[in-house]
Amino acid sequence: MSTAVLSGKPLASLFQKEVQEEVRSLELAGVRPMVAVVMATADESTHWYVRSIERAAERAGVGCRIIDLGHDATEPVLASVLRDLSAEPSVNGIILQTPLPPGVRTDNLVGLIAPEKDIDGANPLSLGRLAVGQPAFAPATARSVVEILDHYQVPVAGKNVVVVGRSAVVGKPLSLLLLARDAAVTVCHSRSGPLERYTKEADVVVVAAGRAGLLAGSDVSPQTVVVDVGTNVLPDGSLVGDVDAASVTGTAAALTPVPGGVGSVTTALLLLHTVEAARRQMSPLPLPAGAREAQVLEAAG
Repeated sequence: MSTAVLSGKPLASLFQKEVQEEVRSLELAGVRPMVAVVMATADESTHWYVRSIERAAERAGVGCRIIDLGHDATEPVLASVLRDLSAEPSVNGIILQTPLPPGVRTDNLVGLIAPEKDIDGANPLSLGRLAVGQPAFAPATARSVVEILDHYQVPVAGKNVVVVGRSAVVGKPLSLLLLARDAAVTVCHSRSGPLERYTKEADVVVVAAGRAGLLAGSDVSPQTVVVDVGTNVLPDGSLVGDVDAASVTGTAAALTPVPGGVGSVTTALLLLHTVEAARRQMSPLPLPAGAREAQVLEAAG
């Protein structure tokens, strides 16, 4: 059978145009949107991802400040930087990029990101608001999955959707977004047992576990739409996802590519969140969620 390729590039292009239009509007008001990315790792896949954010920001006209604190940065240093950025008026959006150095507790740091600048939904306050259907920035990767499914008109209401991975970055917030769309969601993790038991009967499978080749063709069926969130750098420098694309192609109904799938949309959404945050920060009163954000959240209200 033929497996459809669900490229993220057309959707990313639409978001990029939206960002560029908003940047021009903000510039007329004397505002240049700015995102700050804080990182402290030698992980090459993380550096690859941050470089992609920087390039996309430059194309869109969004300011981008990369703050690389090194792989041995301490928790107090990271905390100080996040506090400073949260208080700095010129910074509209903040991303704390993981992984962090050993011993650094991410949960102690994400709460230091001002909620109005939390464009990647890392602060627990953002996740809590998301859970009860209040306006908040969803983690961009989780929202990207929903946006891709929408773009390619893949129905999720009443469908069996399996999310592989339970991280606070993707798995948990994605399950909330999917529940808001009336999907029947199953979240699998390292203690769930063989994936095939869950994924074989799924209409949609989203893999976000950070393990190359985790999902194989034998784990899915011809009706399954597979969304690969993984980004894993191989020893030769190539980038692969969490799905064994070679075996899934020809078996599943559709598959997102890596690269060129979820990641490209995620980057565009981070910039969209940045300009939305800049727009809100211009007003002394909170503005309502943007049209697209409201669309993601409305069913949870």
